[in-house]
Amino acid sequence: MLLKVAASVAGGLVLYLAFPPIGWWFCAPVGVALLALALYGTAWRRAAWIGYVGALAFLFPTLSWVRPIGDDAWLALVGIESLFWAALAVAVTYVMRSRAWPLWTACLWVAQEWARGLIPVGGFPWARLAFSQGESPYTPFAALGGAPLVSFTVALSGTLLSALVIRVIRAPGGMRWDRVVAGTLLGAIAVPVLAFAVPRPGDEGRTVRIGVIQGNVPGRGMYFLGDEPAVVLRNHADETHRMARAVRDGKLPKPDLVVWPENSTDIDPYESRFAREVIDSAAKDIGVPILVGAVVHIGTEYRATRGLVWDPVTGPGAYYDKRKLVPFGEYTPMKDLVLALSERAHLVGRQSKAGETPGALRMGPVTVGVVECYEVAFDGMVRDTVDAGGTPLVVQTNNASYALTNLPPQQLAMSQLRAVEFNRAVVTAATTGISAYVTPDGRIAWRTGELVADMNVVDVPVRTGTTLAARLGALPEWILIFIGATATVAAIAKARRNS
Repeated sequence: MLLKVAASVAGGLVLYLAFPPIGWWFCAPVGVALLALALYGTAWRRAAWIGYVGALAFLFPTLSWVRPIGDDAWLALVGIESLFWAALAVAVTYVMRSRAWPLWTACLWVAQEWARGLIPVGGFPWARLAFSQGESPYTPFAALGGAPLVSFTVALSGTLLSALVIRVIRAPGGMRWDRVVAGTLLGAIAVPVLAFAVPRPGDEGRTVRIGVIQGNVPGRGMYFLGDEPAVVLRNHADETHRMARAVRDGKLPKPDLVVWPENSTDIDPYESRFAREVIDSAAKDIGVPILVGAVVHIGTEYRATRGLVWDPVTGPGAYYDKRKLVPFGEYTPMKDLVLALSERAHLVGRQSKAGETPGALRMGPVTVGVVECYEVAFDGMVRDTVDAGGTPLVVQTNNASYALTNLPPQQLAMSQLRAVEFNRAVVTAATTGISAYVTPDGRIAWRTGELVADMNVVDVPVRTGTTLAARLGALPEWILIFIGATATVAAIAKARRNS
């Protein structure tokens, strides 16, 4: 039992190494292999605890970016998310009794990640296997079946590795290179190699110049606005003026549009004359539309996190309101109970109201696809934006509370995967970093540091060709979940008949 627990803990820790900022992508299948080895031949009750312990070893360091909110929030989140791994471990112990268990286990891994993306309180799909593969041999699979297929292929490589180890250990007289061993090894190697055969849409020869602004903030942690929220707005306006001067001096090409990050103004520009004048001055100076990340009031009770197009001539126009809100950050689930039990929960303040339509906004010569921060982790949020005609994709994000943690690089890896999944360039604008430009093949072509003010103008390809993943939508995920669920039900039924 202790050996199995040790293997599970080791698997969780190795899996953590695959995720940014360390980013050793090859550790992901190795981590899965160790976790599977820990479960082999284990009764389901023990398996639940072994899986739970392995999840703790993985999620505590991977989700350590939650700590600025509070260690209690970090502990609670990890504890809840690890329950999904415990359920996965129980199901795996049953399917491991069949010959094709590496395949069924990989399907069940996808099911586990799907469930975590739904519940509780709207789901939390962070730390999916796919998000450790921002730029790896597995990444091209995203163009075929999105993030679920990438997770599946990584998990399948890991389970095949574990099956190989089990076969060798159980072979009488030691290691035997029979057909099963050779076939298993070949399969583990072939999975990532097959990704090189995935067709990639070609360049269409059209580009757009996008100015990216990172203004930085005066404070840190939960109080990143400092004592004066207007400083954040001024910082982003000042960087825009600096860009305009660089354009006039011939140091930068003139952009077709400019992107500010989420929460680049916490002062409602519809209500504040000061905010309107600051933004309008910046837009007139650069001479092109600015996508402003604004927090605006809706009536007297709600607010919205809004990507607002600000034209240098006509002012505020089209907008996108964030649809996937952060629980306990932008709204409070079970509001009355939570506010009564937690003083910190009052920091949310006015509750946010979710938008209803995808973020396809016309800006200059293109229709940009706006994704707000947290939404990039949710497959459907990005897919809807692409389906609405958004190209390139723009991720407005505010990671100020989590600066210098592992959240910004983890989120950037998600943008890399989305670029390949939908054949779209992705431009990320962040208040404190990491702002970046990701090419449609998932390569980071430019990025900023953290906790610095910065700006740049990047030439971004405009792609309209769709990938198979975009056309199929959630179908590959549903197929994999169905296969895993069917295999589990059949395995449980067989175990009951034999008991």
